Amino acid sequence: MQRQIGTVYQQFHLIENLAVIHNVNAGQLGRWSFFKALLSLVYPLEIETAAQALQRVGIPEKLYVRCDRLSGGQQQRVALARVLVQDPLVILGDEPVASLDPALSREVMDLLTQLVQGANKTLVVSLHSIELAQRYCDRLIGLRQGNILFDAPAKTVSPELIEELYR
Repeated sequence: MQRQIGTVYQQFHLIENLAVIHNVNAGQLGRWSFFKALLSLVYPLEIETAAQALQRVGIPEKLYVRCDRLSGGQQQRVALARVLVQDPLVILGDEPVASLDPALSREVMDLLTQLVQGANKTLVVSLHSIELAQRYCDRLIGLRQGNILFDAPAKTVSPELIEELYR
């Protein structure tokens, strides 16, 4: 079941002193044996799969770069490529754009929605930005102090509901 749920976090959860390929291939760990995973740390395996994932997130040239040499936006793209390689049915995003500037936040949300559209996958994402949530999500659930304030299609969430949420 764990293989079927991919996660993208506010903190990227990358091993910074390893190359991008190793971090992307971490998405394979649910399918690989322990020995295959160990071997891949010495001699990276499934290079083409990792390269294709990096191509999809827009950083194919970073395959062998150490993660600690990447910008925050590039590190978030590596985390997205890891989820691509994992190929889960559900992607959970816990504030995946919180530490990014507005332009990069839109790019990451574009990538996340592209990953699930037409692929029979589900994206559940927590966002503090109402604008991003209304732009990228089909349904919004407003939570305040652990209680559901509203659960509605994004297009029907009114400014009054938003005001009530933040009151």
